[in-house]
Amino acid sequence: MTSLSNILKIKSNNLKPSKGKVLISEPFLLDYYFKRSVVLLAEHNDEGTFGLIINKPVDIKFNDLLKDFPQFDAQIFLGGPVKTDSLFYIHSLGNMIEESIPIIEGLYWGGDIDLVKEMISLGRVSNEEIKFFAGYAGWVPKQLDGELERNSWLVSNLTVDAIMKSDPAKLWDLCLRNLGGEYTLWSNFPADPSMN
Repeated sequence: MTSLSNILKIKSNNLKPSKGKVLISEPFLLDYYFKRSVVLLAEHNDEGTFGLIINKPVDIKFNDLLKDFPQFDAQIFLGGPVKTDSLFYIHSLGNMIEESIPIIEGLYWGGDIDLVKEMISLGRVSNEEIKFFAGYAGWVPKQLDGELERNSWLVSNLTVDAIMKSDPAKLWDLCLRNLGGEYTLWSNFPADPSMN
């Protein structure tokens, strides 16, 4: 008997992972962290892969988590299962934050945290210009390649605006609909098939 997951299993779109690309999870990936997730790849090289799940906000207020920061109305996202007690951030502020690492044109990660605090204190940054993450997603060398061979992920591109300004609850679906064709089957599949 053929399972529903085999019927709807769609082959890779043949894009290769690289810095700045996103991974879109297939609908049957039921892992707590990665179910219906979109992962921004901030690094991908021979030493492994570092990414941040950009569509999983958590129900914690920014200043409840970060007591030593100025008041700021920003969401915290669950970046992945690794180092969930550490804070990571991406932003579109470029050289305004020293030591930032470019991901794609107009998007960066990390940088001088004291400058971030100062900019927040002075009201020079909005929550559409910076996103904070508890933890990250990481893969050792060749691990992601194996997951791609099993069609657990699609590799795609997103604009800086889509990464920074999209509604996180709709981002997974939006990514699949933007790919079009047979990938829209994934977006139409219920999150919990047993409830259908």
